[in-house]
Amino acid sequence: MDKQPGMQKTLFEKIWDKHVVKTIEDGPSVFYIDKHFIHEVTSPQAFAGLKKRGIPVFRPAQVVATADHNVPTLNQHLPIREEMSRKQVDALISNCAEQGIELYGLGHPFQGIVHVIGPELGITQPGMTIVCGDSHTSTHGAFGSIAFGIGTSEVEMVLATQCLLQSKPKLMRITVDGTLQKGVVSKDIVLYILSKISASGATGYAVEFAGSAIRSLSMEARMTICNMSIEMGGRCGLIAPDSTTFEYIKGRKFAPAGVIWDQKKTEWEQLFTDPDAIFDKEYHFIAEDIQPMITYGTNPGMGIGVNEFIPTQDQVHASDKSGLTKSLTYMGLKEGAPIKGQSIDYVFIGSCTNSRIEDLRMVASFVKGRKKAENVEVWVVPGSKQVEAQAIKEGIDKIFEAAGFQLRQPGCSACLGMNEDKIPAGKYCISTSNRNFEGRQGAGARTLLASPLTAAAAAITGKVSDIRELL
Repeated sequence: MDKQPGMQKTLFEKIWDKHVVKTIEDGPSVFYIDKHFIHEVTSPQAFAGLKKRGIPVFRPAQVVATADHNVPTLNQHLPIREEMSRKQVDALISNCAEQGIELYGLGHPFQGIVHVIGPELGITQPGMTIVCGDSHTSTHGAFGSIAFGIGTSEVEMVLATQCLLQSKPKLMRITVDGTLQKGVVSKDIVLYILSKISASGATGYAVEFAGSAIRSLSMEARMTICNMSIEMGGRCGLIAPDSTTFEYIKGRKFAPAGVIWDQKKTEWEQLFTDPDAIFDKEYHFIAEDIQPMITYGTNPGMGIGVNEFIPTQDQVHASDKSGLTKSLTYMGLKEGAPIKGQSIDYVFIGSCTNSRIEDLRMVASFVKGRKKAENVEVWVVPGSKQVEAQAIKEGIDKIFEAAGFQLRQPGCSACLGMNEDKIPAGKYCISTSNRNFEGRQGAGARTLLASPLTAAAAAITGKVSDIRELL
């Protein structure tokens, strides 16, 4: 039921209502999009569709492009070796040139993962509607915006009209109150929530994250949580903007300035859920209950605390029983066994979930003066050229080098096995990325999702370890 004027509204509803151009009776709404991010994988077909119909990009100034998914993370000054990747990147370059779209391609100081560069450049702002042909667009919701992934046909629709046909989702609020234990970070919060509500627990919902534990987080940590709202099946995830949000945005390259900043900040301060607003579903969690988390299966909801045991058939829901057997067979793990002590072959620190400067600083502060285990190969992939430059400026590159970690160049890298950075079949990789599906990091690769700190602990010990014992 639509709310009447004057009724209490959620944060989502305040933004949604301002962007509905037209409501179709018994159908979706024509929904206006403020900012459209594009990359090389899901845009070529969309541009080809426009060309076929003889339609130009409607508002090129509201489109931002970068190359990230298929780019190599070594020797980016050389031509891309993989033919498909090279073709896609070349197509992005020519399409953006033809349509007058700003492109941060390889070699550009702003190039990087699309969901890292939007916030760090000040393009992502509260109250916006943001889309991209990438499911993890939900990341931008950390700023109090409605941000979600779209398919290739929808990419074409937004390029042509700056609008989408959208049905309003149901609304969920997940509240986390309390204080996190030492060594527990935002990635652990979201993996914990996933372990409790499952990888389909928020299907069909827009999810607002709230509570004292969420408000205490930095913007980078909030982005990690909103990034993985899609892994719960959520349409998007969002967090109400506050002083932390405003301080992060102020002074960034494309952020408002001067009088416009004051006006915008006044507007943004109204973006919160009214006290008596109603959600379709609510969850409450206690921060003190959360320990460092790790996944054991093949979806992000299959997670446990590092000191817990892999569930047995009688500990999982009836619908998950066959899935548990299939997952553990693929992972080469046994039900009822401890996860702590499991030997690891690779560690990947990066992706749109955990490749920001705060993540690299966190890892560097732990590994300083330590050396990686001989049996482990460690890749650290910054989320952008700006993150890479900052890491070098702070000497983080030297700390990684001394520890035997390889600092690579920006890109999506080993998150998704679409580029050269793949985990070999049968090998175990602790990854700070967002998905552990079969073959996600390469055919036969076995992925365990964890926080940057838990990944760093495994890099040093060579096995799944409790970071709290090493701090």
